[in-house]
Amino acid sequence: MSGVEDPALARDFAAYFETKMPDARNAVVTALTRIHGGASRQTYAIDVAFDSPGGRIQKELILRRDPADSLIDTERKVEFAAIRSMRGIDIPTPEALFLETDPGPLGAPFFVMGRIEGGMALNPFKIDEIDPHRAAVGEQFFRQIGRIAAAPVEGSPLAGVIDSPAPEECWRRELDYWAGEIEKDRLHPEPIAAAAIRHLRRNPPPPAQRLSIVHGDFRSGNFLHDGQGRIIAVLDWEMAHIGDPFEDLAWATDPLWCANDTERAAGFIPWPDAIAAWEGASGCQFDAQAFEWWSLFASVKAIGIWVSSARAFADGENDDPILAWSGWFTHAAHELTLAARLAPKYGVELPS
Repeated sequence: MSGVEDPALARDFAAYFETKMPDARNAVVTALTRIHGGASRQTYAIDVAFDSPGGRIQKELILRRDPADSLIDTERKVEFAAIRSMRGIDIPTPEALFLETDPGPLGAPFFVMGRIEGGMALNPFKIDEIDPHRAAVGEQFFRQIGRIAAAPVEGSPLAGVIDSPAPEECWRRELDYWAGEIEKDRLHPEPIAAAAIRHLRRNPPPPAQRLSIVHGDFRSGNFLHDGQGRIIAVLDWEMAHIGDPFEDLAWATDPLWCANDTERAAGFIPWPDAIAAWEGASGCQFDAQAFEWWSLFASVKAIGIWVSSARAFADGENDDPILAWSGWFTHAAHELTLAARLAPKYGVELPS
């Protein structure tokens, strides 16, 4: 990486870095590049060189800074704590370094973490690009969802910054939140989402088998792989919370993230293999009733995200085109998914 795209940000970051690293002197940002593709944080890859007692050192870092508005409303302290909660767990995550809630140093709250090099993201609409390593990546993908679910909650950094629901209240808390987001941010009536919310309330799932750390956005596209069948980083922890582990499993296998590949879970491996990998790593037992509820909820949650992104773009709070695209294409995709799943429950036949 080379070049400094934002000299003012580079200067301010170098000054801040020296305050957080007592042994660092003469810090200089040698490269700073905006990483596009997400809209919940402004993300930058930064190389910083500095003098230390051991000589001149260079660190490769990631800066995640809050924008004026984003695709989702999240607390940077939650993402920071979630990443730290994976310490000692067999989940590849960057090192969480600094959390700054004061907007003064860089103009907005932010946090800094180490950068994992040598990886590439997977386009969820082009999963075929990962062949011939699809099965290897898929097995790791589902084992990692299970390992996150098995990670200790009590005493974790995440549990120190957010509340834990009762096992029987996990579903209600998530549904209330996303139903509220849809109502708050919708630009027009959302009758399909409203019907799904009513159905979910009338037919609650079983209580959570255990309280787990939930990544909240674990899916194809939110990890890095090395091109040889190995996942080397799990990214984007800004939606992390404590809840039912079925939430992550359902979200990861939503049809949108696998281009509607119904034969393979998340577009990677056969469903029995995926469930076996998840059960083995999580210690949970697959429950079809719970999964059915959480997979329907996943589409409601998605519409909540797309509605919020459309609102932010329409109000001029964030001009990132991914918000406009999300408010149009992905919103329509999840409306169709919900309609197709709800219709049989009410004896409605949709036109072909």
